[in-house]
Amino acid sequence: MSQVPAWFERKFEFTFPVEQYPNLCVRLRGTPARIEEMLRGVAHDVLVHKRDNKWSAQEHAGHLLDLESLWMARLDDFLTGGSTLTLADLRNRKTDEANHNSRPLHEILAEFRAARSRLLASVETFEPDLFSRSLLHPRLKQPMRLVDHLFFVAEHDDHHLARIWEMVNEPSAM
Repeated sequence: MSQVPAWFERKFEFTFPVEQYPNLCVRLRGTPARIEEMLRGVAHDVLVHKRDNKWSAQEHAGHLLDLESLWMARLDDFLTGGSTLTLADLRNRKTDEANHNSRPLHEILAEFRAARSRLLASVETFEPDLFSRSLLHPRLKQPMRLVDHLFFVAEHDDHHLARIWEMVNEPSAM
């Protein structure tokens, strides 16, 4: 049984200073390296094992890649100055339909690294005052500054990394 709390049950309080955005960018930049290290040398059957009809470790990695387009769309939302962030597909059809277990892991990881680099390259062009711009998060029903969005992405990364860690380190996976 997983010890990682369910993502959709998480609550967020965005009370930290906007000046934290460089720290969050560093954290986001580190996700590809952390997942690559975590999965290096893991047997293929462990990577693609689905327990209780839930995502495998490799599918969790693919999910991180799948969401990069949402994160980029939300950056655009902050740039264009609407009122609400782009809605996520809460059923995660993209990941369910992607068949990530049939793909080579190194391709998923390389694509994720490239997509995350594009996301951060975009963020690096933003003026500092943009990080305090606020839009409504559609699921959480609360305002979210751009700096909060970066924190949300980093927390989402860590949620899936924790699930992957559990899966590849289960006694049955050894």
